[in-house]
Amino acid sequence: MNPHSIDHVSAARPGLSCFLVEDSPVIRENLIATFEEMLGMQVVGVAEDEHAALRWLQHPDSACDLMIIDIFLKTGTGLEVLARAKALRPELKLVVLTNYATTEMRRRCMMLGADRVFDKSAELEELLAYCETVPDQR
Repeated sequence: MNPHSIDHVSAARPGLSCFLVEDSPVIRENLIATFEEMLGMQVVGVAEDEHAALRWLQHPDSACDLMIIDIFLKTGTGLEVLARAKALRPELKLVVLTNYATTEMRRRCMMLGADRVFDKSAELEELLAYCETVPDQR
């Protein structure tokens, strides 16, 4: 198993699927549990750095409805992941989830192609509500 990417298979019912780019193991596991239990979302994979996320995006068998991206990663940046994801997969819903959701960072993320930007510490309920609308947007 690659230490920079963990393929995660979920027992969640079929429906919305996401790929999570988050370097904190604690936050990553808590988000996966929340997405699966509260939304029935299938987390199809995770990456903790830019390289692993880009490698997954470029793999021909990778597929999901939504990519959730942190800005500060173990190596590299979520901003580059965001820009490359938008270029490689324009149909993919892209969400930034960060502790650094300043007005300027939100603007920059939106310019790079984010559909939404959420603050980890204050907007998790808003993120969950947004995720519930994604199937209607497919």
